Amino acid sequence: MTKPLKVDIWSDIACPWCYIGKRKFEEGVRRYAAAGGERDVEVEYHSFELAPDTPVDFEGSEVDFLVGHKGMPREQVTGMLDRVGQIAASVGLAYDFDHIQHTKTLKAHEALHLAKARGRQIELKERLLAAYFEQGRHVGHVDELADLAAEVGLDRAEVVRALESGQFREAVAADIAQARAYGISGVPFFVLDSRYGVSGAQEPDVFASALAQAAADSEAQDEDQDDPGQREQDEASA
Repeated sequence: MTKPLKVDIWSDIACPWCYIGKRKFEEGVRRYAAAGGERDVEVEYHSFELAPDTPVDFEGSEVDFLVGHKGMPREQVTGMLDRVGQIAASVGLAYDFDHIQHTKTLKAHEALHLAKARGRQIELKERLLAAYFEQGRHVGHVDELADLAAEVGLDRAEVVRALESGQFREAVAADIAQARAYGISGVPFFVLDSRYGVSGAQEPDVFASALAQAAADSEAQDEDQDDPGQREQDEASA
């Protein structure tokens, strides 16, 4: 049986391009398969905090946060959010920037690590992004995160215990350290087959092409390893 093609994705919950990039990547996977790609694609999400200094309970709107955090004029921020909202709508997302509750995302990332351990990471990632960008839910509070996690099949009491104890805090830190080692400074960032990096919310065809290339190169490497005699012959001929 052919092993899946692994894709590691670094992203943040409070990252509008990460949700857009998720949708475009998913469409890229569909196009890769439709074009004859035979490898299953296995996804694992990794933690990244775009603004780790954000308070859990930020007093103000998304516009207020970006004006203060990026030092941009309010009119420019408003225009930028309008454009991002239009792009989100083009991939089927309904961003509601007026009701976003900006917060520190550390606990949300801890919840995602618990979800990964329980086989529910993909489901919780989608639930948290929708809750944050489309529904105005507060993803920085333990109780709210536990409610959202329970919706995708996790045990609510276990989620509360894990988040209150900080059980997965070191796992979040390890993800962020790995991102730093890779030179990742912005998200979303996709690592295909541990070898190829794709930065940003690229168009679906870019992802489909990258997946096809990664799969082809991986298969060629596997064949080379399966036939060491041929590899030695090729090297001698070179």
